[in-house]
Amino acid sequence: MDSLTQIILGAAVGEAVLGKKVGNKAMLYGAIAGTIPDLDIFASYFTDTVSALAIHRGFSHSIVFSAMAAPILAWVVTRYEVYKDFKGWAWLFFWALFTHPLLDAFTTWGTQLFWPLDIRIAFKSIFVIDPLYTVPFLIFLILAMFQKRTSTKRRRYNHIGLIVSSSYLALTLVLKWVAHNQFESALIDQNIAYKQIDTRPSPLNTILWSANIETEDAYLLAYYSFFDTQPITFETYKKDHELLGNLADNKKVQQMIGISKGWYTISYKDSKLLFNDLRFGLLSMEKGAQNFVFQYEIVRDADGQVQFIEQEKTNRDGRKLMSDLWARIKGN
Repeated sequence: MDSLTQIILGAAVGEAVLGKKVGNKAMLYGAIAGTIPDLDIFASYFTDTVSALAIHRGFSHSIVFSAMAAPILAWVVTRYEVYKDFKGWAWLFFWALFTHPLLDAFTTWGTQLFWPLDIRIAFKSIFVIDPLYTVPFLIFLILAMFQKRTSTKRRRYNHIGLIVSSSYLALTLVLKWVAHNQFESALIDQNIAYKQIDTRPSPLNTILWSANIETEDAYLLAYYSFFDTQPITFETYKKDHELLGNLADNKKVQQMIGISKGWYTISYKDSKLLFNDLRFGLLSMEKGAQNFVFQYEIVRDADGQVQFIEQEKTNRDGRKLMSDLWARIKGN
């Protein structure tokens, strides 16, 4: 999830663990801990694109990391804070750290909760930014913040925020199940044979859902809104994996294929060989659009090593997507 949401979640968890003992400091330290797992993004400054993607939401988003980092952070804090309960601080940091990847597990990218096992948990039921999750949570956290640390109201506001946000998260799983069934029914009704189907919410909401469907030689992309009145339509994108040629056996290419979980197409555009990660959809809903959210040019550097260069996105792309989304949410 986005940084603001993780800060709010960390602060609320910190309050739940130690708020009665240390007041707003519990929120502060919880908020700080809630951002720590995402420091893995700095890996992109020290390694190549593929390696950075593999690292993202890996070790720092695992149970192992939470268990290791919590006592270290607790030890540091007890060196200078008046409140010296090491166990209390350790629990605060553990839960603030651990709930971060737990929430991220509901997004499309998912998390490697059980690192070092190469298993990425991704329920794909909520977008990385969802105001319906974040805004009510923030309101109740602010209400709690201005109450005395021993106040019953403070604990009640914080608990309500945690309950409301968690309930919404549970609701997203139900909504995903309903949308998934709609896509499956449409495939059956249209006599489309497929291998697998992957569903996820579109940006900023859980009303409009998208699906990737794998067939023998292509992927089908489709959208479904709970306000739809017409049948779901599927758009075909050829896999064209053969365009990789002998690059298909390259270690970096194989690593990228693994990261995408096999949901990718290969295309040529302006003499560029492009790797299109389908898991996050397109920046446009126009028929035949090719501007994928995550699109990489495959090149060889001066040393002959294969590199993936992410294609730039513009503000215009974002505005276009928001406009298309709003129109599509209202139904087909």
